[in-house]
Amino acid sequence: MNGPLDFVVLGLSITSSWGNGHATTYRALVRELSRRGHRVQFLERDVPWYASNRDLPAPPYGTTELYASFEQLADEHAEQVRQADVVVVGSYVPEGARVGAWVQSVATGKTVFYDIDTPVTMRLVAQGSCEYLTAELVPRYDLYLSFTGGPTLELLETRFGAAGARPLYCSVDPALHFPEPTTTRWDMGYLGTYCADRQPAVDALLVEPARAWPEGRFVVAGPLYPPELAWPANVERTQHLAPGDHRSFYNAQRFSLNVTRADMARAGWSPSVRLFEAAACGTPVVSDPWAGLEAFFQPGREILVARTAREALAIVREMPERERVAMGRRARQRALAEHTAECRAEALERWVRELFDGGAARRGVGWRGAAWEVT
Repeated sequence: MNGPLDFVVLGLSITSSWGNGHATTYRALVRELSRRGHRVQFLERDVPWYASNRDLPAPPYGTTELYASFEQLADEHAEQVRQADVVVVGSYVPEGARVGAWVQSVATGKTVFYDIDTPVTMRLVAQGSCEYLTAELVPRYDLYLSFTGGPTLELLETRFGAAGARPLYCSVDPALHFPEPTTTRWDMGYLGTYCADRQPAVDALLVEPARAWPEGRFVVAGPLYPPELAWPANVERTQHLAPGDHRSFYNAQRFSLNVTRADMARAGWSPSVRLFEAAACGTPVVSDPWAGLEAFFQPGREILVARTAREALAIVREMPERERVAMGRRARQRALAEHTAECRAEALERWVRELFDGGAARRGVGWRGAAWEVT
């Protein structure tokens, strides 16, 4: 199928990045699809916690509409869903399982599930406790896009029955994230919403080094951190940081910390959008270890891996400035070559056109004998 496509995307949020990483991903993807000539309509559930924290209430690409309930969605947008060439339903959409079943019953084009939380989704679906996807819905989508690659893709097909699983990772916008001259404020910084299973790594790789090096300067930015958490005096705390402020945040750091959620670390091949953003700014990244990391950046050359507080502190205190700058430059080159929103939009377009052209849904060759399973 050639020519522009009509996309309808039902996602968690595009108007508010408060406490979620979905908005950044959707903004970049919708913008790039629009640039490529496709027509994109984004439908977002109007919920109070995003309504009061909208940092992009009217995205300047595609069209965005809010709906207050499933009933309003079905009443007012059925024709748009029916006529679309491609309908994408994202993870964590409110009443997402109900929305997905409705989309599959109404759409005449291709239906796609975009999982921005794949390992979490698979665990919840296996437990029968996922509110936005069910085991019955998975094989009924024409394409399953996953934020997680590697062995998980085959598991989605063989255990969960996905008709075709493809990796559509998060990405970076080079127009927003780039090096710029600024005053260095921190030796290491971390940007992320509080998550209980991620906090031990934040403690080990940033908080403990800060305690061991009182002269160092550190920062943690993001919402929902419990007030009872005790931070060393040299760790600055910043609440929600709007996407437009990310570039200046990364550029003011000597190193940026990347920490992976437990589910994502177990699955591997689950890069964070913050990883790509920092790299595009030329800020060297210190990451916790996880399988598949080398598929995105080369450890020791484009990214640094720390397992303990001692390793993290040694990096921050002892790496020669010349090598630090060179590593950041190499990471930026890799990010711009392989991890931009334009790269992701091209991949999505290719896979969708393959569906319309009658291409094989399944990958054919995958990760055979993968040991990782959902528990």
